[in-house]
Amino acid sequence: MLAIVSLVLIFVFWPAGIVCGMLARKQIRERDERGAGLALAGVIINGVLTVFAVLVFALLILFFGPGILTARTDI
Repeated sequence: MLAIVSLVLIFVFWPAGIVCGMLARKQIRERDERGAGLALAGVIINGVLTVFAVLVFALLILFFGPGILTARTDI
């Protein structure tokens, strides 16, 4: 169940998807359940999206951050 939640959270809030995917993997190992592939896919996709978001945020700050500090306010 948590594996499916992890995949759904890709579209809503991917950091929570990583947590749900990790919890799902642990639960699947402990209870010998099915769905390990779904949980792993959720962790990987959510992790990639998180890294991508951090890189985009860092690039935005790198390119537009200095301009914000030196912006003219007398217009």
